[in-house]
Amino acid sequence: MEKEEINNKENTKDKTEDSSEDQKETQKNSEETSQPDEQSSPQEELDNLKDKLARTFAEMENQRRRYEKEKEDAFEYGGFAFAKEALNLLDNLERSKISLENDEALKNTEALKKVSEHFEIINKDMLSILKKNNIEPIKSINEKLDPNLHQAMMEIEDETKEPGTIVQEIQKGFMMKDRLLRPSLVGVSKKKIDKELEKDKKTQENQPENEEN
Repeated sequence: MEKEEINNKENTKDKTEDSSEDQKETQKNSEETSQPDEQSSPQEELDNLKDKLARTFAEMENQRRRYEKEKEDAFEYGGFAFAKEALNLLDNLERSKISLENDEALKNTEALKKVSEHFEIINKDMLSILKKNNIEPIKSINEKLDPNLHQAMMEIEDETKEPGTIVQEIQKGFMMKDRLLRPSLVGVSKKKIDKELEKDKKTQENQPENEEN
């Protein structure tokens, strides 16, 4: 019995010593890791710290600029989405006016005349409100097609205009300050096609094939 107790004490002692050795090894490794590289001079360490500090300040400055830009955009263009949706009111107003003017039962009536006048007043008021909020229509008619502002939907033969000149506005476009709310949908001019000349051209293109056959 005494022998077993002695063995247990010795095993416990060995485990304690092993544990103590492990702790010492861990502490030693930790100290070695935390210690600076002995090969680095004080000047090199100072340069490294300066570099890290400069990078930190540069990142802080970039974040500050991004925040300022986002804040400015939110102030300047906060109503951009709302303004874009509001343009649908103008479109519906114009469609309603055209629909009434094309109604055979209302054509040339005094009632249609009065309703059209009211439509014009509402349209002008809405454009005025938009203008006060820096939203203005894009010039289109007789302007040269600009892909940044206009979207060509069709070509219209017109000998009096240079090709690519806007001769019809299908849907009015708008700008909000320097940003495009939506492009103008337009029709542009093109030269009239000479049908006889086109016919002769096709005949000439087909002639070699006919001769070979």
